[in-house]
Amino acid sequence: MGRAHEVRASSMAKTAAAKTKIYSRFGKELYMAAKAGVPDPEMNQGLKRKIAEAKSNQVPADVIKRAIEKAKGGSNESYDPCRYEGFGPGDATIVIDCLTDNVNRTISHVKTCFNKSKCKLGVGGSVSHSYTSCGIFSFKYNEEETMLDALIGADVEVTDLECEDDYMTVYTEATDFHKAQVAITELLGEVEFDVCEITLLPDEYVSINSDEEKVLWDRLVMLLNDVDDVQTLYHNVKD
Repeated sequence: MGRAHEVRASSMAKTAAAKTKIYSRFGKELYMAAKAGVPDPEMNQGLKRKIAEAKSNQVPADVIKRAIEKAKGGSNESYDPCRYEGFGPGDATIVIDCLTDNVNRTISHVKTCFNKSKCKLGVGGSVSHSYTSCGIFSFKYNEEETMLDALIGADVEVTDLECEDDYMTVYTEATDFHKAQVAITELLGEVEFDVCEITLLPDEYVSINSDEEKVLWDRLVMLLNDVDDVQTLYHNVKD
């Protein structure tokens, strides 16, 4: 299986997670994106990108609307982004992105997750150096040359493109995410994305083989997902 398979498997794992966690995550991110500029996706590209990502994760329209309306209402809530990096069993690594209104609370909760899983929390940069930030789009389509022509014509830096089982996965420079999204939509019209996001991809994937290590890894991921401030987990373990 290629990297496209890993991306789609990761996406399916996300959408299979508790819906309340997904909605809470995007509620915060949409609110902050709307607060960071004009609360109108046609005038705020960061908000437009986040709406597309929310839709690809099956977030309902009313959740999206509520978050934007909250920003329009002048709410004083504020969340700061923070990132933590750590090491799981074997060669597993993980990057944790959070949005929080209390950094001390968040780091305490994240440390507890690592301690309970017999894993090690690292320092900034100890893990993320082996990951690459990129834009990813996965959708049903299989005309590679046609898609490449459209993306190159839109001045998008395509770092990779894979087709598998009639699904196409396009990888772009993170800075070209919006241009790529526009180019794909203009070519295909209304398109249903399985994945539509800026993410971190590991340079290499690893497998966890022993039952004991798998138990510890699953525990770490479960505990981190239960932390309200945790938004997104990136890791190098094959699903």
